[in-house]
Amino acid sequence: MRTLIIALAVIGWATASVAHQLIVFAFVEDGAVIVETKFSTGKIPISGEVRIFDAENTLLLTLPLEKDGTVRFPLDPDASTQGLSIEVETSEGHDNYWVLTPDDIERGTEN
Repeated sequence: MRTLIIALAVIGWATASVAHQLIVFAFVEDGAVIVETKFSTGKIPISGEVRIFDAENTLLLTLPLEKDGTVRFPLDPDASTQGLSIEVETSEGHDNYWVLTPDDIERGTEN
């Protein structure tokens, strides 16, 4: 019985810890980088901040999340050869990131 209670507690804790995981996805379309965010529950973050870094980890941009959980910004031509790292932190205290590789960027800019 004790083992069952401990197992249920561990499962409950593990479920709660991933219930609000932030999902970040970014892609290139029509010369712009589009970042989409949502929680694993499907809920859109209320607000937050998106930081864009180059391959040398230099901060290039800081932008607020839009009300729909997205951000859109022009693609820097240098990014196509180096890639970008995109970090998102929400006002709810969750964070995650997405890496756009040069291959990802090239695929998004193909006509």
